[in-house]
Formats: sequence, C-alpha cells, structure tokens
Amino acid sequence: MQTADIAFPNIGIYISELPKGFTIGGFTIACYGIIMALSMMAGLWIVCVQAKRTGQKTETYLDFALYAIVFSLIGARLYYVAFSWDSYKNDLWQIFNTRGGGMALYGSVIAAIITAVLYCKIKHQDFFLLADTSVAGLVLGQIIGRYGNFFNREAFGEYTDNFFAMRLRVDQVNPSNITDMMKEHMQTADGVSYIQVHPTFLYESLWNVIVLVLILVLTKKKKVNGEIFILYMVGYALGRVWIEGLRTDQLQIGTTGIAVSQVLAGAIAAVGIAAWIIVRIRLRRADHGQINSEKTGAGKEKPEQDPSKTKEI
Repeated sequence: MQTADIAFPNIGIYISELPKGFTIGGFTIACYGIIMALSMMAGLWIVCVQAKRTGQKTETYLDFALYAIVFSLIGARLYYVAFSWDSYKNDLWQIFNTRGGGMALYGSVIAAIITAVLYCKIKHQDFFLLADTSVAGLVLGQIIGRYGNFFNREAFGEYTDNFFAMRLRVDQVNPSNITDMMKEHMQTADGVSYIQVHPTFLYESLWNVIVLVLILVLTKKKKVNGEIFILYMVGYALGRVWIEGLRTDQLQIGTTGIAVSQVLAGAIAAVGIAAWIIVRIRLRRADHGQINSEKTGAGKEKPEQDPSKTKEI
C-alpha cells in the first residue's frame, strides 16, 4: 500500500504531504482560514456579477456583505457551540477559541438570512430580490469552503471502498470521529495506520456545483422574486439530507442520536417545496386570469399608445 497523508486510492491520487497550516514569524496560519477567506471573496465576486446581470447596483451588495460576513461567522460558531454545549459549559472562554475548530455551515446560512431580512427592512430593499441575487455567492462560498474540511481531515463519512473513497492517516484525524467499522477496515503501512472513508466534503461541494449552475441558468428566467432563493433552499437542503446521514461527526439533538442538521435540512426542503408549489399555483392563476381578461376585451378598440412612453422590458 502506497503511503500518503491523504489518498484517493481507487482514483490513483496520492498526496504525500498536506499541512493543516504553516507558520510565518512564529504565527501559525491555518489552511482552513485561508480557504474561508477565499470562499468569501469568490462569493462576493459572483454576487456582484449577478447584480450586474440583473441591472442592480453592486454597491448594495458590497454594503450588505460587510454585515453578512461578520454575522455569518458568528452564527456558524454559535450554532456549533449550541449543539456541542457539553464541550464548552465548563470552560466558557473556549467559546471564543475559534482557532480550536468548531464552525457549523448551517449556522452561517441562518445568520445570513436573518441579517438579510434586517438589512432589507432598514435599507428599504426587496428581501426576495436581494436573496435571489445573494444565494449564488452563498453557494459558491460553500463549494470552496468545504475544502477547508479537506485540509483539516474532518467532515468525512463512514467506511467505504467506492470510487471516491478517501484514505486518511489515523494520527491526523480526531479520534472521536473514527467508528468501529473504520477500525475493522483499518490498514497499516510503514508503521502508519490509515482509515478509508466517504469524502462527504467532496460530495457536498460537487452537489453544490449543480445547484450553482441551476441558479445561474434560471436567474434570468424567473417570473417572480424569491424563486431562485427557493431553488437554493430546496437544492442545498436535499443534498444535506443525504450527505449528513453519511457523516460521523454529526451535531446531534441531545442524546437522541438524531443529526440536527439532517432534521433541519429535511424541514427546509419541505418548506421550500411547499413554497415552490404555492408560487407555481399563483403564477398559473395569474396567467389564467390574464387570458380570460384578454378574451373578455376581444373586439373592443384599444386606445392608441404613445410609443414614446413605452418601456423596454
């Protein structure tokens, strides 16, 4: 067996050394942090692109980003701490030790949505328009951000030998995330033990690429504001329902063994599907009413319209 820090043996990819961070002037910079910064910048860039595509001012989204990024980070930390309270209740100062790890993506999403609602209320903006434009940045940030988990050797699933199976050194993984099944299939080479797992970070990243493509394609085809936001809700949540079930580091509801993110994802998907159906029904009724109105007005002379007052759509 070929040795490596991280490997995808069934694909033939072997990464001999992959550091979790590097030191400059005695200060350690985590690769996770660099990935998060890149994900935020990329997300903001594509939001500005979306704003230009739809005839909006990019300044609105640059202003919103200042608040959204800060509160999303706070939300990600609070969500993680809330569902890992036993690890913090005896040492509250550790809540602020973000360098020790512990950020939950759903917390950042929830915080971003709450921030958007408040921002739109204060700035008198259309929430659904802002949400439709912003979700492209959110999902691109998630696509890139998941590779922070790759560098940290975390957010992986149970043992597998499928095409995408990922092999990790045991001494670089949190012991609490190693299951009995992983131990049963553990391999050793040159005195180093390895586990082989589902790379759930990769699954979610690839899933979100599909969601992003749909968002970009359908943005200019939407009929009402809010449709793209609903698409994101349903698309992202359905992926999390599946992927969260594979992970071994789930944040759970008390001692129930139920993954909180899986339950939340299922609820969001259900709400999103219901909202999509309601929007479709209302649009169909509106179209039907317009057709009836045109039929009723058939045969009547329409007043001439001044071409100079016609707006281009």
